[in-house]
Amino acid sequence: MNDPKPEPTRANWRLKLHEIIFEADTAAGKLFDVVLIIAILISVVIVMLDSVASFQQKHGAFLRNAEWLFTILFTIEYVLRLFSVSRPWAYARSFYGVIDLLAIIPTYLSVIVPGSQYLLVIRMLRILRVFRVLKLVQYLSEANMLMRALRASRHKIFIFLYTVLIIVVIVGSLMYWIEGEANGFTSIPRSIYWAIVTLTTVGYGDIAPQTSIGQMIAAMVMIMGYGIIAVPTGIVTSELTRVTPKAISTQSCPSCSAEGHDVDASYCKYCGEKL
Repeated sequence: MNDPKPEPTRANWRLKLHEIIFEADTAAGKLFDVVLIIAILISVVIVMLDSVASFQQKHGAFLRNAEWLFTILFTIEYVLRLFSVSRPWAYARSFYGVIDLLAIIPTYLSVIVPGSQYLLVIRMLRILRVFRVLKLVQYLSEANMLMRALRASRHKIFIFLYTVLIIVVIVGSLMYWIEGEANGFTSIPRSIYWAIVTLTTVGYGDIAPQTSIGQMIAAMVMIMGYGIIAVPTGIVTSELTRVTPKAISTQSCPSCSAEGHDVDASYCKYCGEKL
């Protein structure tokens, strides 16, 4: 007589659920992610159409019902993600965990604050999962390179931004003194706004100097802006040349759901759980 098959335990169900929801190596996992991405795109389109007056007047009820339907589905998915990992709080605090939560909050918030449902366009950030679905691991590696370069150059960028802040404050105060309220420079903060717009070469044109001295200073600020724009690019580029790319896998940790592990990793580098 054959022995009866063991009953599936909660741990086994959790691992199976984790494999489907977080992994893209299996057919079920890839299908889940593809369906999820399609649902995200459709829900974002619905939110955008709801902001168009003509669509809202004709199909307002349908759009609202569809919006709530997707929100409920994403809420169930979020709960299942928390259930499928052994450390739900670690996932909830992760990048994807925060994005997943922010993707459902606006609909519930719209009950109290009308109009907040339009913030649901943040769901587009969830499309970042497409990198794992399509096995575009090299893009994840390049993104990690860029993040390491930005992290390494943060002190230089801070000094650069502080210098720019000093420049716009001095130039703005100077233009307020030279041009005055008669020429649109009604206060130092407004003059600083003009200095920022001019230094970044945006040039809205809502405020413009009228005196010869003011125009000469404006020309100097414009020329200075072209040189300043190139500085942060050079800082990050120099750090990028020092960063060595690392090959990473698409595997997700079953404990904390962290991704971005090395291809030869046996344990999660964030929580130490066996992969």
